[in-house]
Amino acid sequence: MAKQQKKSASQTVREIKRKTRRQFSAEEKIRIVIEGLRGEESVASICRKEGIASGLYYKWCKDFMEAGKKRLQGDTLREANSTEVEELKKENHDLKLTVAEQTLEIRGLKKSL
Repeated sequence: MAKQQKKSASQTVREIKRKTRRQFSAEEKIRIVIEGLRGEESVASICRKEGIASGLYYKWCKDFMEAGKKRLQGDTLREANSTEVEELKKENHDLKLTVAEQTLEIRGLKKSL
């Protein structure tokens, strides 16, 4: 039984960490990457200051460079990030619910006439 409580406690901690994890906007990521590219401060110190892992910084840097390269080549299409996809899915779901509610309302009004 203690093992089960310990497991649920670790799951709770994991969920709290996941929900309270800081999310950076695109502008913040760009600012951090450019700050590192300037070379005025070491990448390690920037990562410490911002509270991110250096691997994450280098991933953002790679994404930044790839996006710039594609844009300079004239590619105006871009991939949606997972946050945008989730927001669009939620908006789609909300719109479907609205249409369903309005359809039911219209049917009710037609029956009452």
